[in-house]
Amino acid sequence: MVSMNGNQIEGLIGMLVTLGILVLLILPSVLGALRDRRVDRQLREAERGAAPTAPAAQRPAAPRTNEARGRHGAARPV
Repeated sequence: MVSMNGNQIEGLIGMLVTLGILVLLILPSVLGALRDRRVDRQLREAERGAAPTAPAAQRPAAPRTNEARGRHGAARPV
């Protein structure tokens, strides 16, 4: 079994902290690039006249009535 001395442990902790900070700095950029690609794809689909792929957009919205609002514990009286 290989044991690590104090200097090696400090080096490992320092390297892990550095990698963690690097990930925290890069993550917003990667998420933004992915979001931009998704928006670009949606714009291309809209230009071609393709139907949106979101499940909520495929089904019609149910009309809201006073009865539906009353069942969900509305704060104001109906």
